Amino acid sequence: MRIRWAEPGDLEVIIELIRALAEYEREPEAVRLEPGVLAGHLFGERRYAEVLLAEDDRGVQGFALFFHTFSTWEGRPGIWLEDLFVRPAARGRGYGRGLLARLAAIALERGCARLEWSVLDWNAPAIGFYRALGAVAMGEWTTYRLTGEALVRLGNAGFRGGA
Repeated sequence: MRIRWAEPGDLEVIIELIRALAEYEREPEAVRLEPGVLAGHLFGERRYAEVLLAEDDRGVQGFALFFHTFSTWEGRPGIWLEDLFVRPAARGRGYGRGLLARLAAIALERGCARLEWSVLDWNAPAIGFYRALGAVAMGEWTTYRLTGEALVRLGNAGFRGGA
């Protein structure tokens, strides 16, 4: 197994893995990405996310897509793992652990205070895997999200206060 940085030529396999993850998470229709836009965000001048790939002689077996966050309490950056996925046939062979270990090393190299992610509450295999690595659930925190029309409405409302 080898863990490596994704390159522009990997875009097709990254999209394939994103779709496979959405299928696993029972939301295949939720993937609405545009390949060109994704490529720009991953490999363009202003990169919004980075991707690690796990591969072997059979090809790419998994990926981790992540980006930086910032903790005001720590006064340091962190890493948010947006997606971690290993092909079903390759699970149990260390690919997920390898991706997370490399991501933890990157967090340390970059002076990050934390590595965080979310997991669906029904995904018992993933929860068990994360706990075995020493990860702790942040049960007291609830994630909120603005998307679609609600995001547009608020964004277009404008700020009406002072400078």
